[in-house]
Amino acid sequence: MKVLVTGGAGFIGSHVAEYYAKNGNDVTVLDNLSRSKLLGKDINSTYNLDFLKNSFPNIGFIDADIRDFEKIKEAAKDADVIIHTAAQTAVTTSVTDPRTDFEINGIGTFNVLEAARLSGNNPTIVYCSTNKVYGENVNNVGVEEKETKYVFEDKFKNGIPESFSIDRCEHTPYGCSKLTGDIYVQDYGHLYGLRTGVFRMSCQFGTRQFGVEDQGWVAWFTIATILGKPLTIYGDGKQVRDVLYSDDLVRAYDLFIKSNIKQGLFNTGGGPENTLSLLELLDLLQKLTGKKSEISFSDWRPSDQKVYISDTSKIREALGWKPEISPEEGVKRLVNWVEKNKSLF
Repeated sequence: MKVLVTGGAGFIGSHVAEYYAKNGNDVTVLDNLSRSKLLGKDINSTYNLDFLKNSFPNIGFIDADIRDFEKIKEAAKDADVIIHTAAQTAVTTSVTDPRTDFEINGIGTFNVLEAARLSGNNPTIVYCSTNKVYGENVNNVGVEEKETKYVFEDKFKNGIPESFSIDRCEHTPYGCSKLTGDIYVQDYGHLYGLRTGVFRMSCQFGTRQFGVEDQGWVAWFTIATILGKPLTIYGDGKQVRDVLYSDDLVRAYDLFIKSNIKQGLFNTGGGPENTLSLLELLDLLQKLTGKKSEISFSDWRPSDQKVYISDTSKIREALGWKPEISPEEGVKRLVNWVEKNKSLF
């Protein structure tokens, strides 16, 4: 099987590429290594690519921007599967530079879809969407404040379902651009008969994740704690997300690819059984490392969701999938990786 992974040098993309290469597939990674520039942070943009190149001879690399249609078209022409992870990933960056955010997430996704449509190969497409498509509507759900976290009211104790409204709310430019891609992928599936899987993801984390303050909070808190860097919490720290370890996420993609489902739309996260608040993560990190960063608090960020938990009943029923790696086990693996690779940060 020929697998094209856009953004394959990034966190999720590199785990996808690793998985399919390990299983003997012909994998092509397409990336322009722009994460550091996009986020304006000093980030090691080549580590994951070097790891893949050095580990798997069946992984090829194309240095290309997702906004360059001709290069995307050429890369996609023989693909059996396209897993589209390339994106501008930070809400904060989308607010300060909305044009770049839309060009990457909106037009970039359109380029992938057109390349797939014109290839004649009818590839399966997996699209990495986000819980941000539900925007401020999530904050209209009643929450109860506990000592270290917020929890949803009983009506939504199982989390947010795929039928939850995406309309009439603030998304931030990031949420809008990712929703544009989300809807386009669904429509290309129905209109042109492409096989498409849209995964509205909550909070993914794992090894080889170069988290920063603006994006990848589980990894960022872990890195900062181990290196003794100060942390700023925006809000009160009781915000809750359902967290999902990278291996479980890739397994969900693979189950869809191997299924007979023509078009799929799935909320994909740890679900109610696998949640962490910011404060709970800090406590867990102190338990695992014996360290605690200096903490300061600042104003809430635009359209931040006090609680987001995925209702995973649909994906569990459709694909027979459920998370296997607990938050504590996943964070322990992330801590071990950061400890062994301090020089990268």
